[in-house]
Formats: sequence, structure tokens, C-alpha cells
Amino acid sequence: MYESNIDWILAIASGLAGIGIGALGYHLLNANVARNQKVRQRLAETELELTQVKDSLNDHFSRAADLLQGIQRQSQELQQQLAQSAERFCDDDHLKRRLHASDAAELATEGETEGSAPPRDYADGTHGTLSEDFGLRRSPEEAETASATTQPPRY
Repeated sequence: MYESNIDWILAIASGLAGIGIGALGYHLLNANVARNQKVRQRLAETELELTQVKDSLNDHFSRAADLLQGIQRQSQELQQQLAQSAERFCDDDHLKRRLHASDAAELATEGETEGSAPPRDYADGTHGTLSEDFGLRRSPEEAETASATTQPPRY
């Protein structure tokens, strides 16, 4: 009789231990899933905030550029109005010349910015400031041999 009770007790203890180990494993695995889900949610929230900040920054720069163009246009209109008023009402020739000179200088600076070339990282010719022999004096014989050698094309 005692042997059959030991089998049942052993089966019940093994079942309870299995249930306990299963519950512990489920709890540990579920904790990682919940933590990962929270991290994903925080990541989605920060991505949303980042896109909102980017959008607001783009709007800010667009509005600032529009305001700057408005200020420049108003400044030009003011300058023209001043020059026209000076032509009509001012008797001082020196002041008229100065106003017209500022108009000409403004037009010249606009023309320079449109036609200026970007800086290059190489110099034209064989004796540019970035060439290896810049600032070194050559003897006449070396100058003749150097001019006879061909330089590879620059890209």
C-alpha cells in the first residue's frame, strides 16, 4: 500500500514542479516580450517626434527665406524711392551722385555673385600654387627638360 502512495506522491510532486517551472519560464519569456514591446513603442514615438521636428524646421526655414526675400525687396524699393525723391527734391549734386553710386554698387555686387566661379583645388598651368615645385627656382637646363615632359590630364 505504501508503494502505490509513493508513486502517486511522486507523480503529483513532479506535476507541481513542472507547473512551477512552466509558469516561471512563461513569466521570464513574457517579461522580455513586454519590454521589447515598450521599446518598440518608445521608438515609434521618438520617430514621430523626429518627423514633426523636421517638418517644423522645414517650415521655419521656408518662412525665414520668404521673410528675407521680403526684406530685400522692401530695401530695394526704399532705395529706389530715395533716389527718385532725391532727383526731384534735392539740390545737392554730391548727395545725388552718392545715391546713384550706391545703386550702381548694388547692381555690381549682384552681377559678381551670379558670374563668380566656385573655388578649385588645383591651379592652372604648370607652376600653380599647389604644384610640387611651387616657389622653387630652376636652372635654365631643368626648365627646358621640364617643359618637354608631358603632364597627365587633370580631372
